[in-house]
Amino acid sequence: MQTTPQVSFDDLPIDDAVRDSALDHIEQLERLSDRITGCHVVIAQPHRHHREGRLYSIRIDLVVPGAEIVVNRDHHLDHAHEDVYVALRDSFLAARRRLEDHVRRLRGTEKAHAARSRGRISKLFPLHGYGFIETPDGREVYFHRHAISDHDFRLADVGAPVFFCEEDGDEGPQASAVHLVRPHGAATRYADHAPREES
Repeated sequence: MQTTPQVSFDDLPIDDAVRDSALDHIEQLERLSDRITGCHVVIAQPHRHHREGRLYSIRIDLVVPGAEIVVNRDHHLDHAHEDVYVALRDSFLAARRRLEDHVRRLRGTEKAHAARSRGRISKLFPLHGYGFIETPDGREVYFHRHAISDHDFRLADVGAPVFFCEEDGDEGPQASAVHLVRPHGAATRYADHAPREES
């Protein structure tokens, strides 16, 4: 963690044992993800003057790349939360679930980015709205015009380099998220050549 975790007591006396328990929970979250850059825990008793008991509320702020995970547990009807350790446990379980969701989304994004390949259009059938991309290992992967923007499809020509993601289709591998590779000034060059249809 880039910053030291903070445990605060809101209008409560500082309790070192409770602080240590919160720090232990934070350490467990760090084992789940080493990308946590900050964590702040606030322990309070907003209902301590009510007849229902001295219930604890726990707020957890986790800072992770590109997001902030906030858990604010204030169960004024859950009398188990008269025990601060139970309140901490439940709150950190919720934080753990949200962190796991974030880690899964992050891994999915990284996987999709890592799966992005480069190839070139080997065959193009613009009237029928599809074509084929030749991969670096010599395979041909089908793509439909819906996998590429209308602008790029109009500019596309045989031999044009592309980025794409490969996925399994009903009839074999197919390309999705197809984008023309256009160095500076290349868009005009492609536009000068009308797409041709191969037989």
